[in-house]
Amino acid sequence: MSLSIGIVGLPNVGKSTLFNALTEKSVPAENYPFCTIDPSVGIVAVPDERLEKLNHFSHSRKKIPAAIEFVDIAGLVAGAAEGAGLGNKFLAHIRETDAIAEVVRIFEDDNIIHVSGKINPMDDIGVINLELILADMQTVTKRLQNIERDVKRGDKDAVREKDALSKVLPALEAGKLARTVSLDEKELAIVKTMHLLSMKPILYILNKRSGSGNKNLDELNDGRYQELIAFFKESGAGHVIVDAKIESELKDFSGEEREVFRAELGASKDDGVNSLIRMSYDILGLMTYFTTGEDETRAWTIKKNSTAPEAGMAIHTDFKEKFIRAEVIHCDKLLESGAYSLAKEKGWVRTEGKEYIVQDGDVIEFRI
Repeated sequence: MSLSIGIVGLPNVGKSTLFNALTEKSVPAENYPFCTIDPSVGIVAVPDERLEKLNHFSHSRKKIPAAIEFVDIAGLVAGAAEGAGLGNKFLAHIRETDAIAEVVRIFEDDNIIHVSGKINPMDDIGVINLELILADMQTVTKRLQNIERDVKRGDKDAVREKDALSKVLPALEAGKLARTVSLDEKELAIVKTMHLLSMKPILYILNKRSGSGNKNLDELNDGRYQELIAFFKESGAGHVIVDAKIESELKDFSGEEREVFRAELGASKDDGVNSLIRMSYDILGLMTYFTTGEDETRAWTIKKNSTAPEAGMAIHTDFKEKFIRAEVIHCDKLLESGAYSLAKEKGWVRTEGKEYIVQDGDVIEFRI
């Protein structure tokens, strides 16, 4: 399953620095045939202690984590929707991603000039989201014009599409993201075919600077930061705090040496990057199941509420049509048992059919 998060932000907010920090957690591309080989794309492992434990449990020769692509997208400037700067390229690249990670600067530093001349996170978010909204307004308006002839002659599909888009357009015109519009299941399916930018899930990354002398809005409990947190609570948007510069500088170190340097630089033990990766996975509505054995322990990515045959498609598309049954045990119970054979003796390994909804953390052996 190809999954990509587009990293966006205004100039000088730490967007590319964050991307460099993420690439420290890159995994070999050959294990993920869906991924593109591009210098602006990082294939990043999803942190998961369960994979490590299962790998040790099975003494596997190979371990393959779940992965997400992070795409370093060209910097945005106001007017992108009208083609300013690299606007058209910027918007086209976002359209190809599954979700958006907006990097917002929350540190003061006179040596790093902000494009607007001042630090105000909500202003930054407003500029980026407005460009997404303006681009979507163009898309929806054009589509409504194109289907008007079919609507007039009574085409039912065109009428349904017009009704759905007519709910979205007023929200966009009011400066609201398309994803905030209340739509029923059929309307949502119609709107999704438009690939609107502001329908994509958004995760906000608050970039700070650790160490003495730095002024971070969260530590100062500045009014600008309070406004930012109020926005997250009201909108239900996810956010994570990172120090992109330090994480980028530390990426060539590991183990105890890494922690020593982290302490010397005044950074917290939680790097924020792992939280960013896990939250990105979550906002896409994804979860993990495992296969494990002597040859390989692997984490497979599927949509939540997938049936067993649908989950099998992550391994091979034939698994859905040829599915007979699945032998299932949760990873915690398998690890507790001490051995797969003992788990079967205890009756902990269940046989499930086509209707079974796979649970996060299941270990599955498919029968086809």
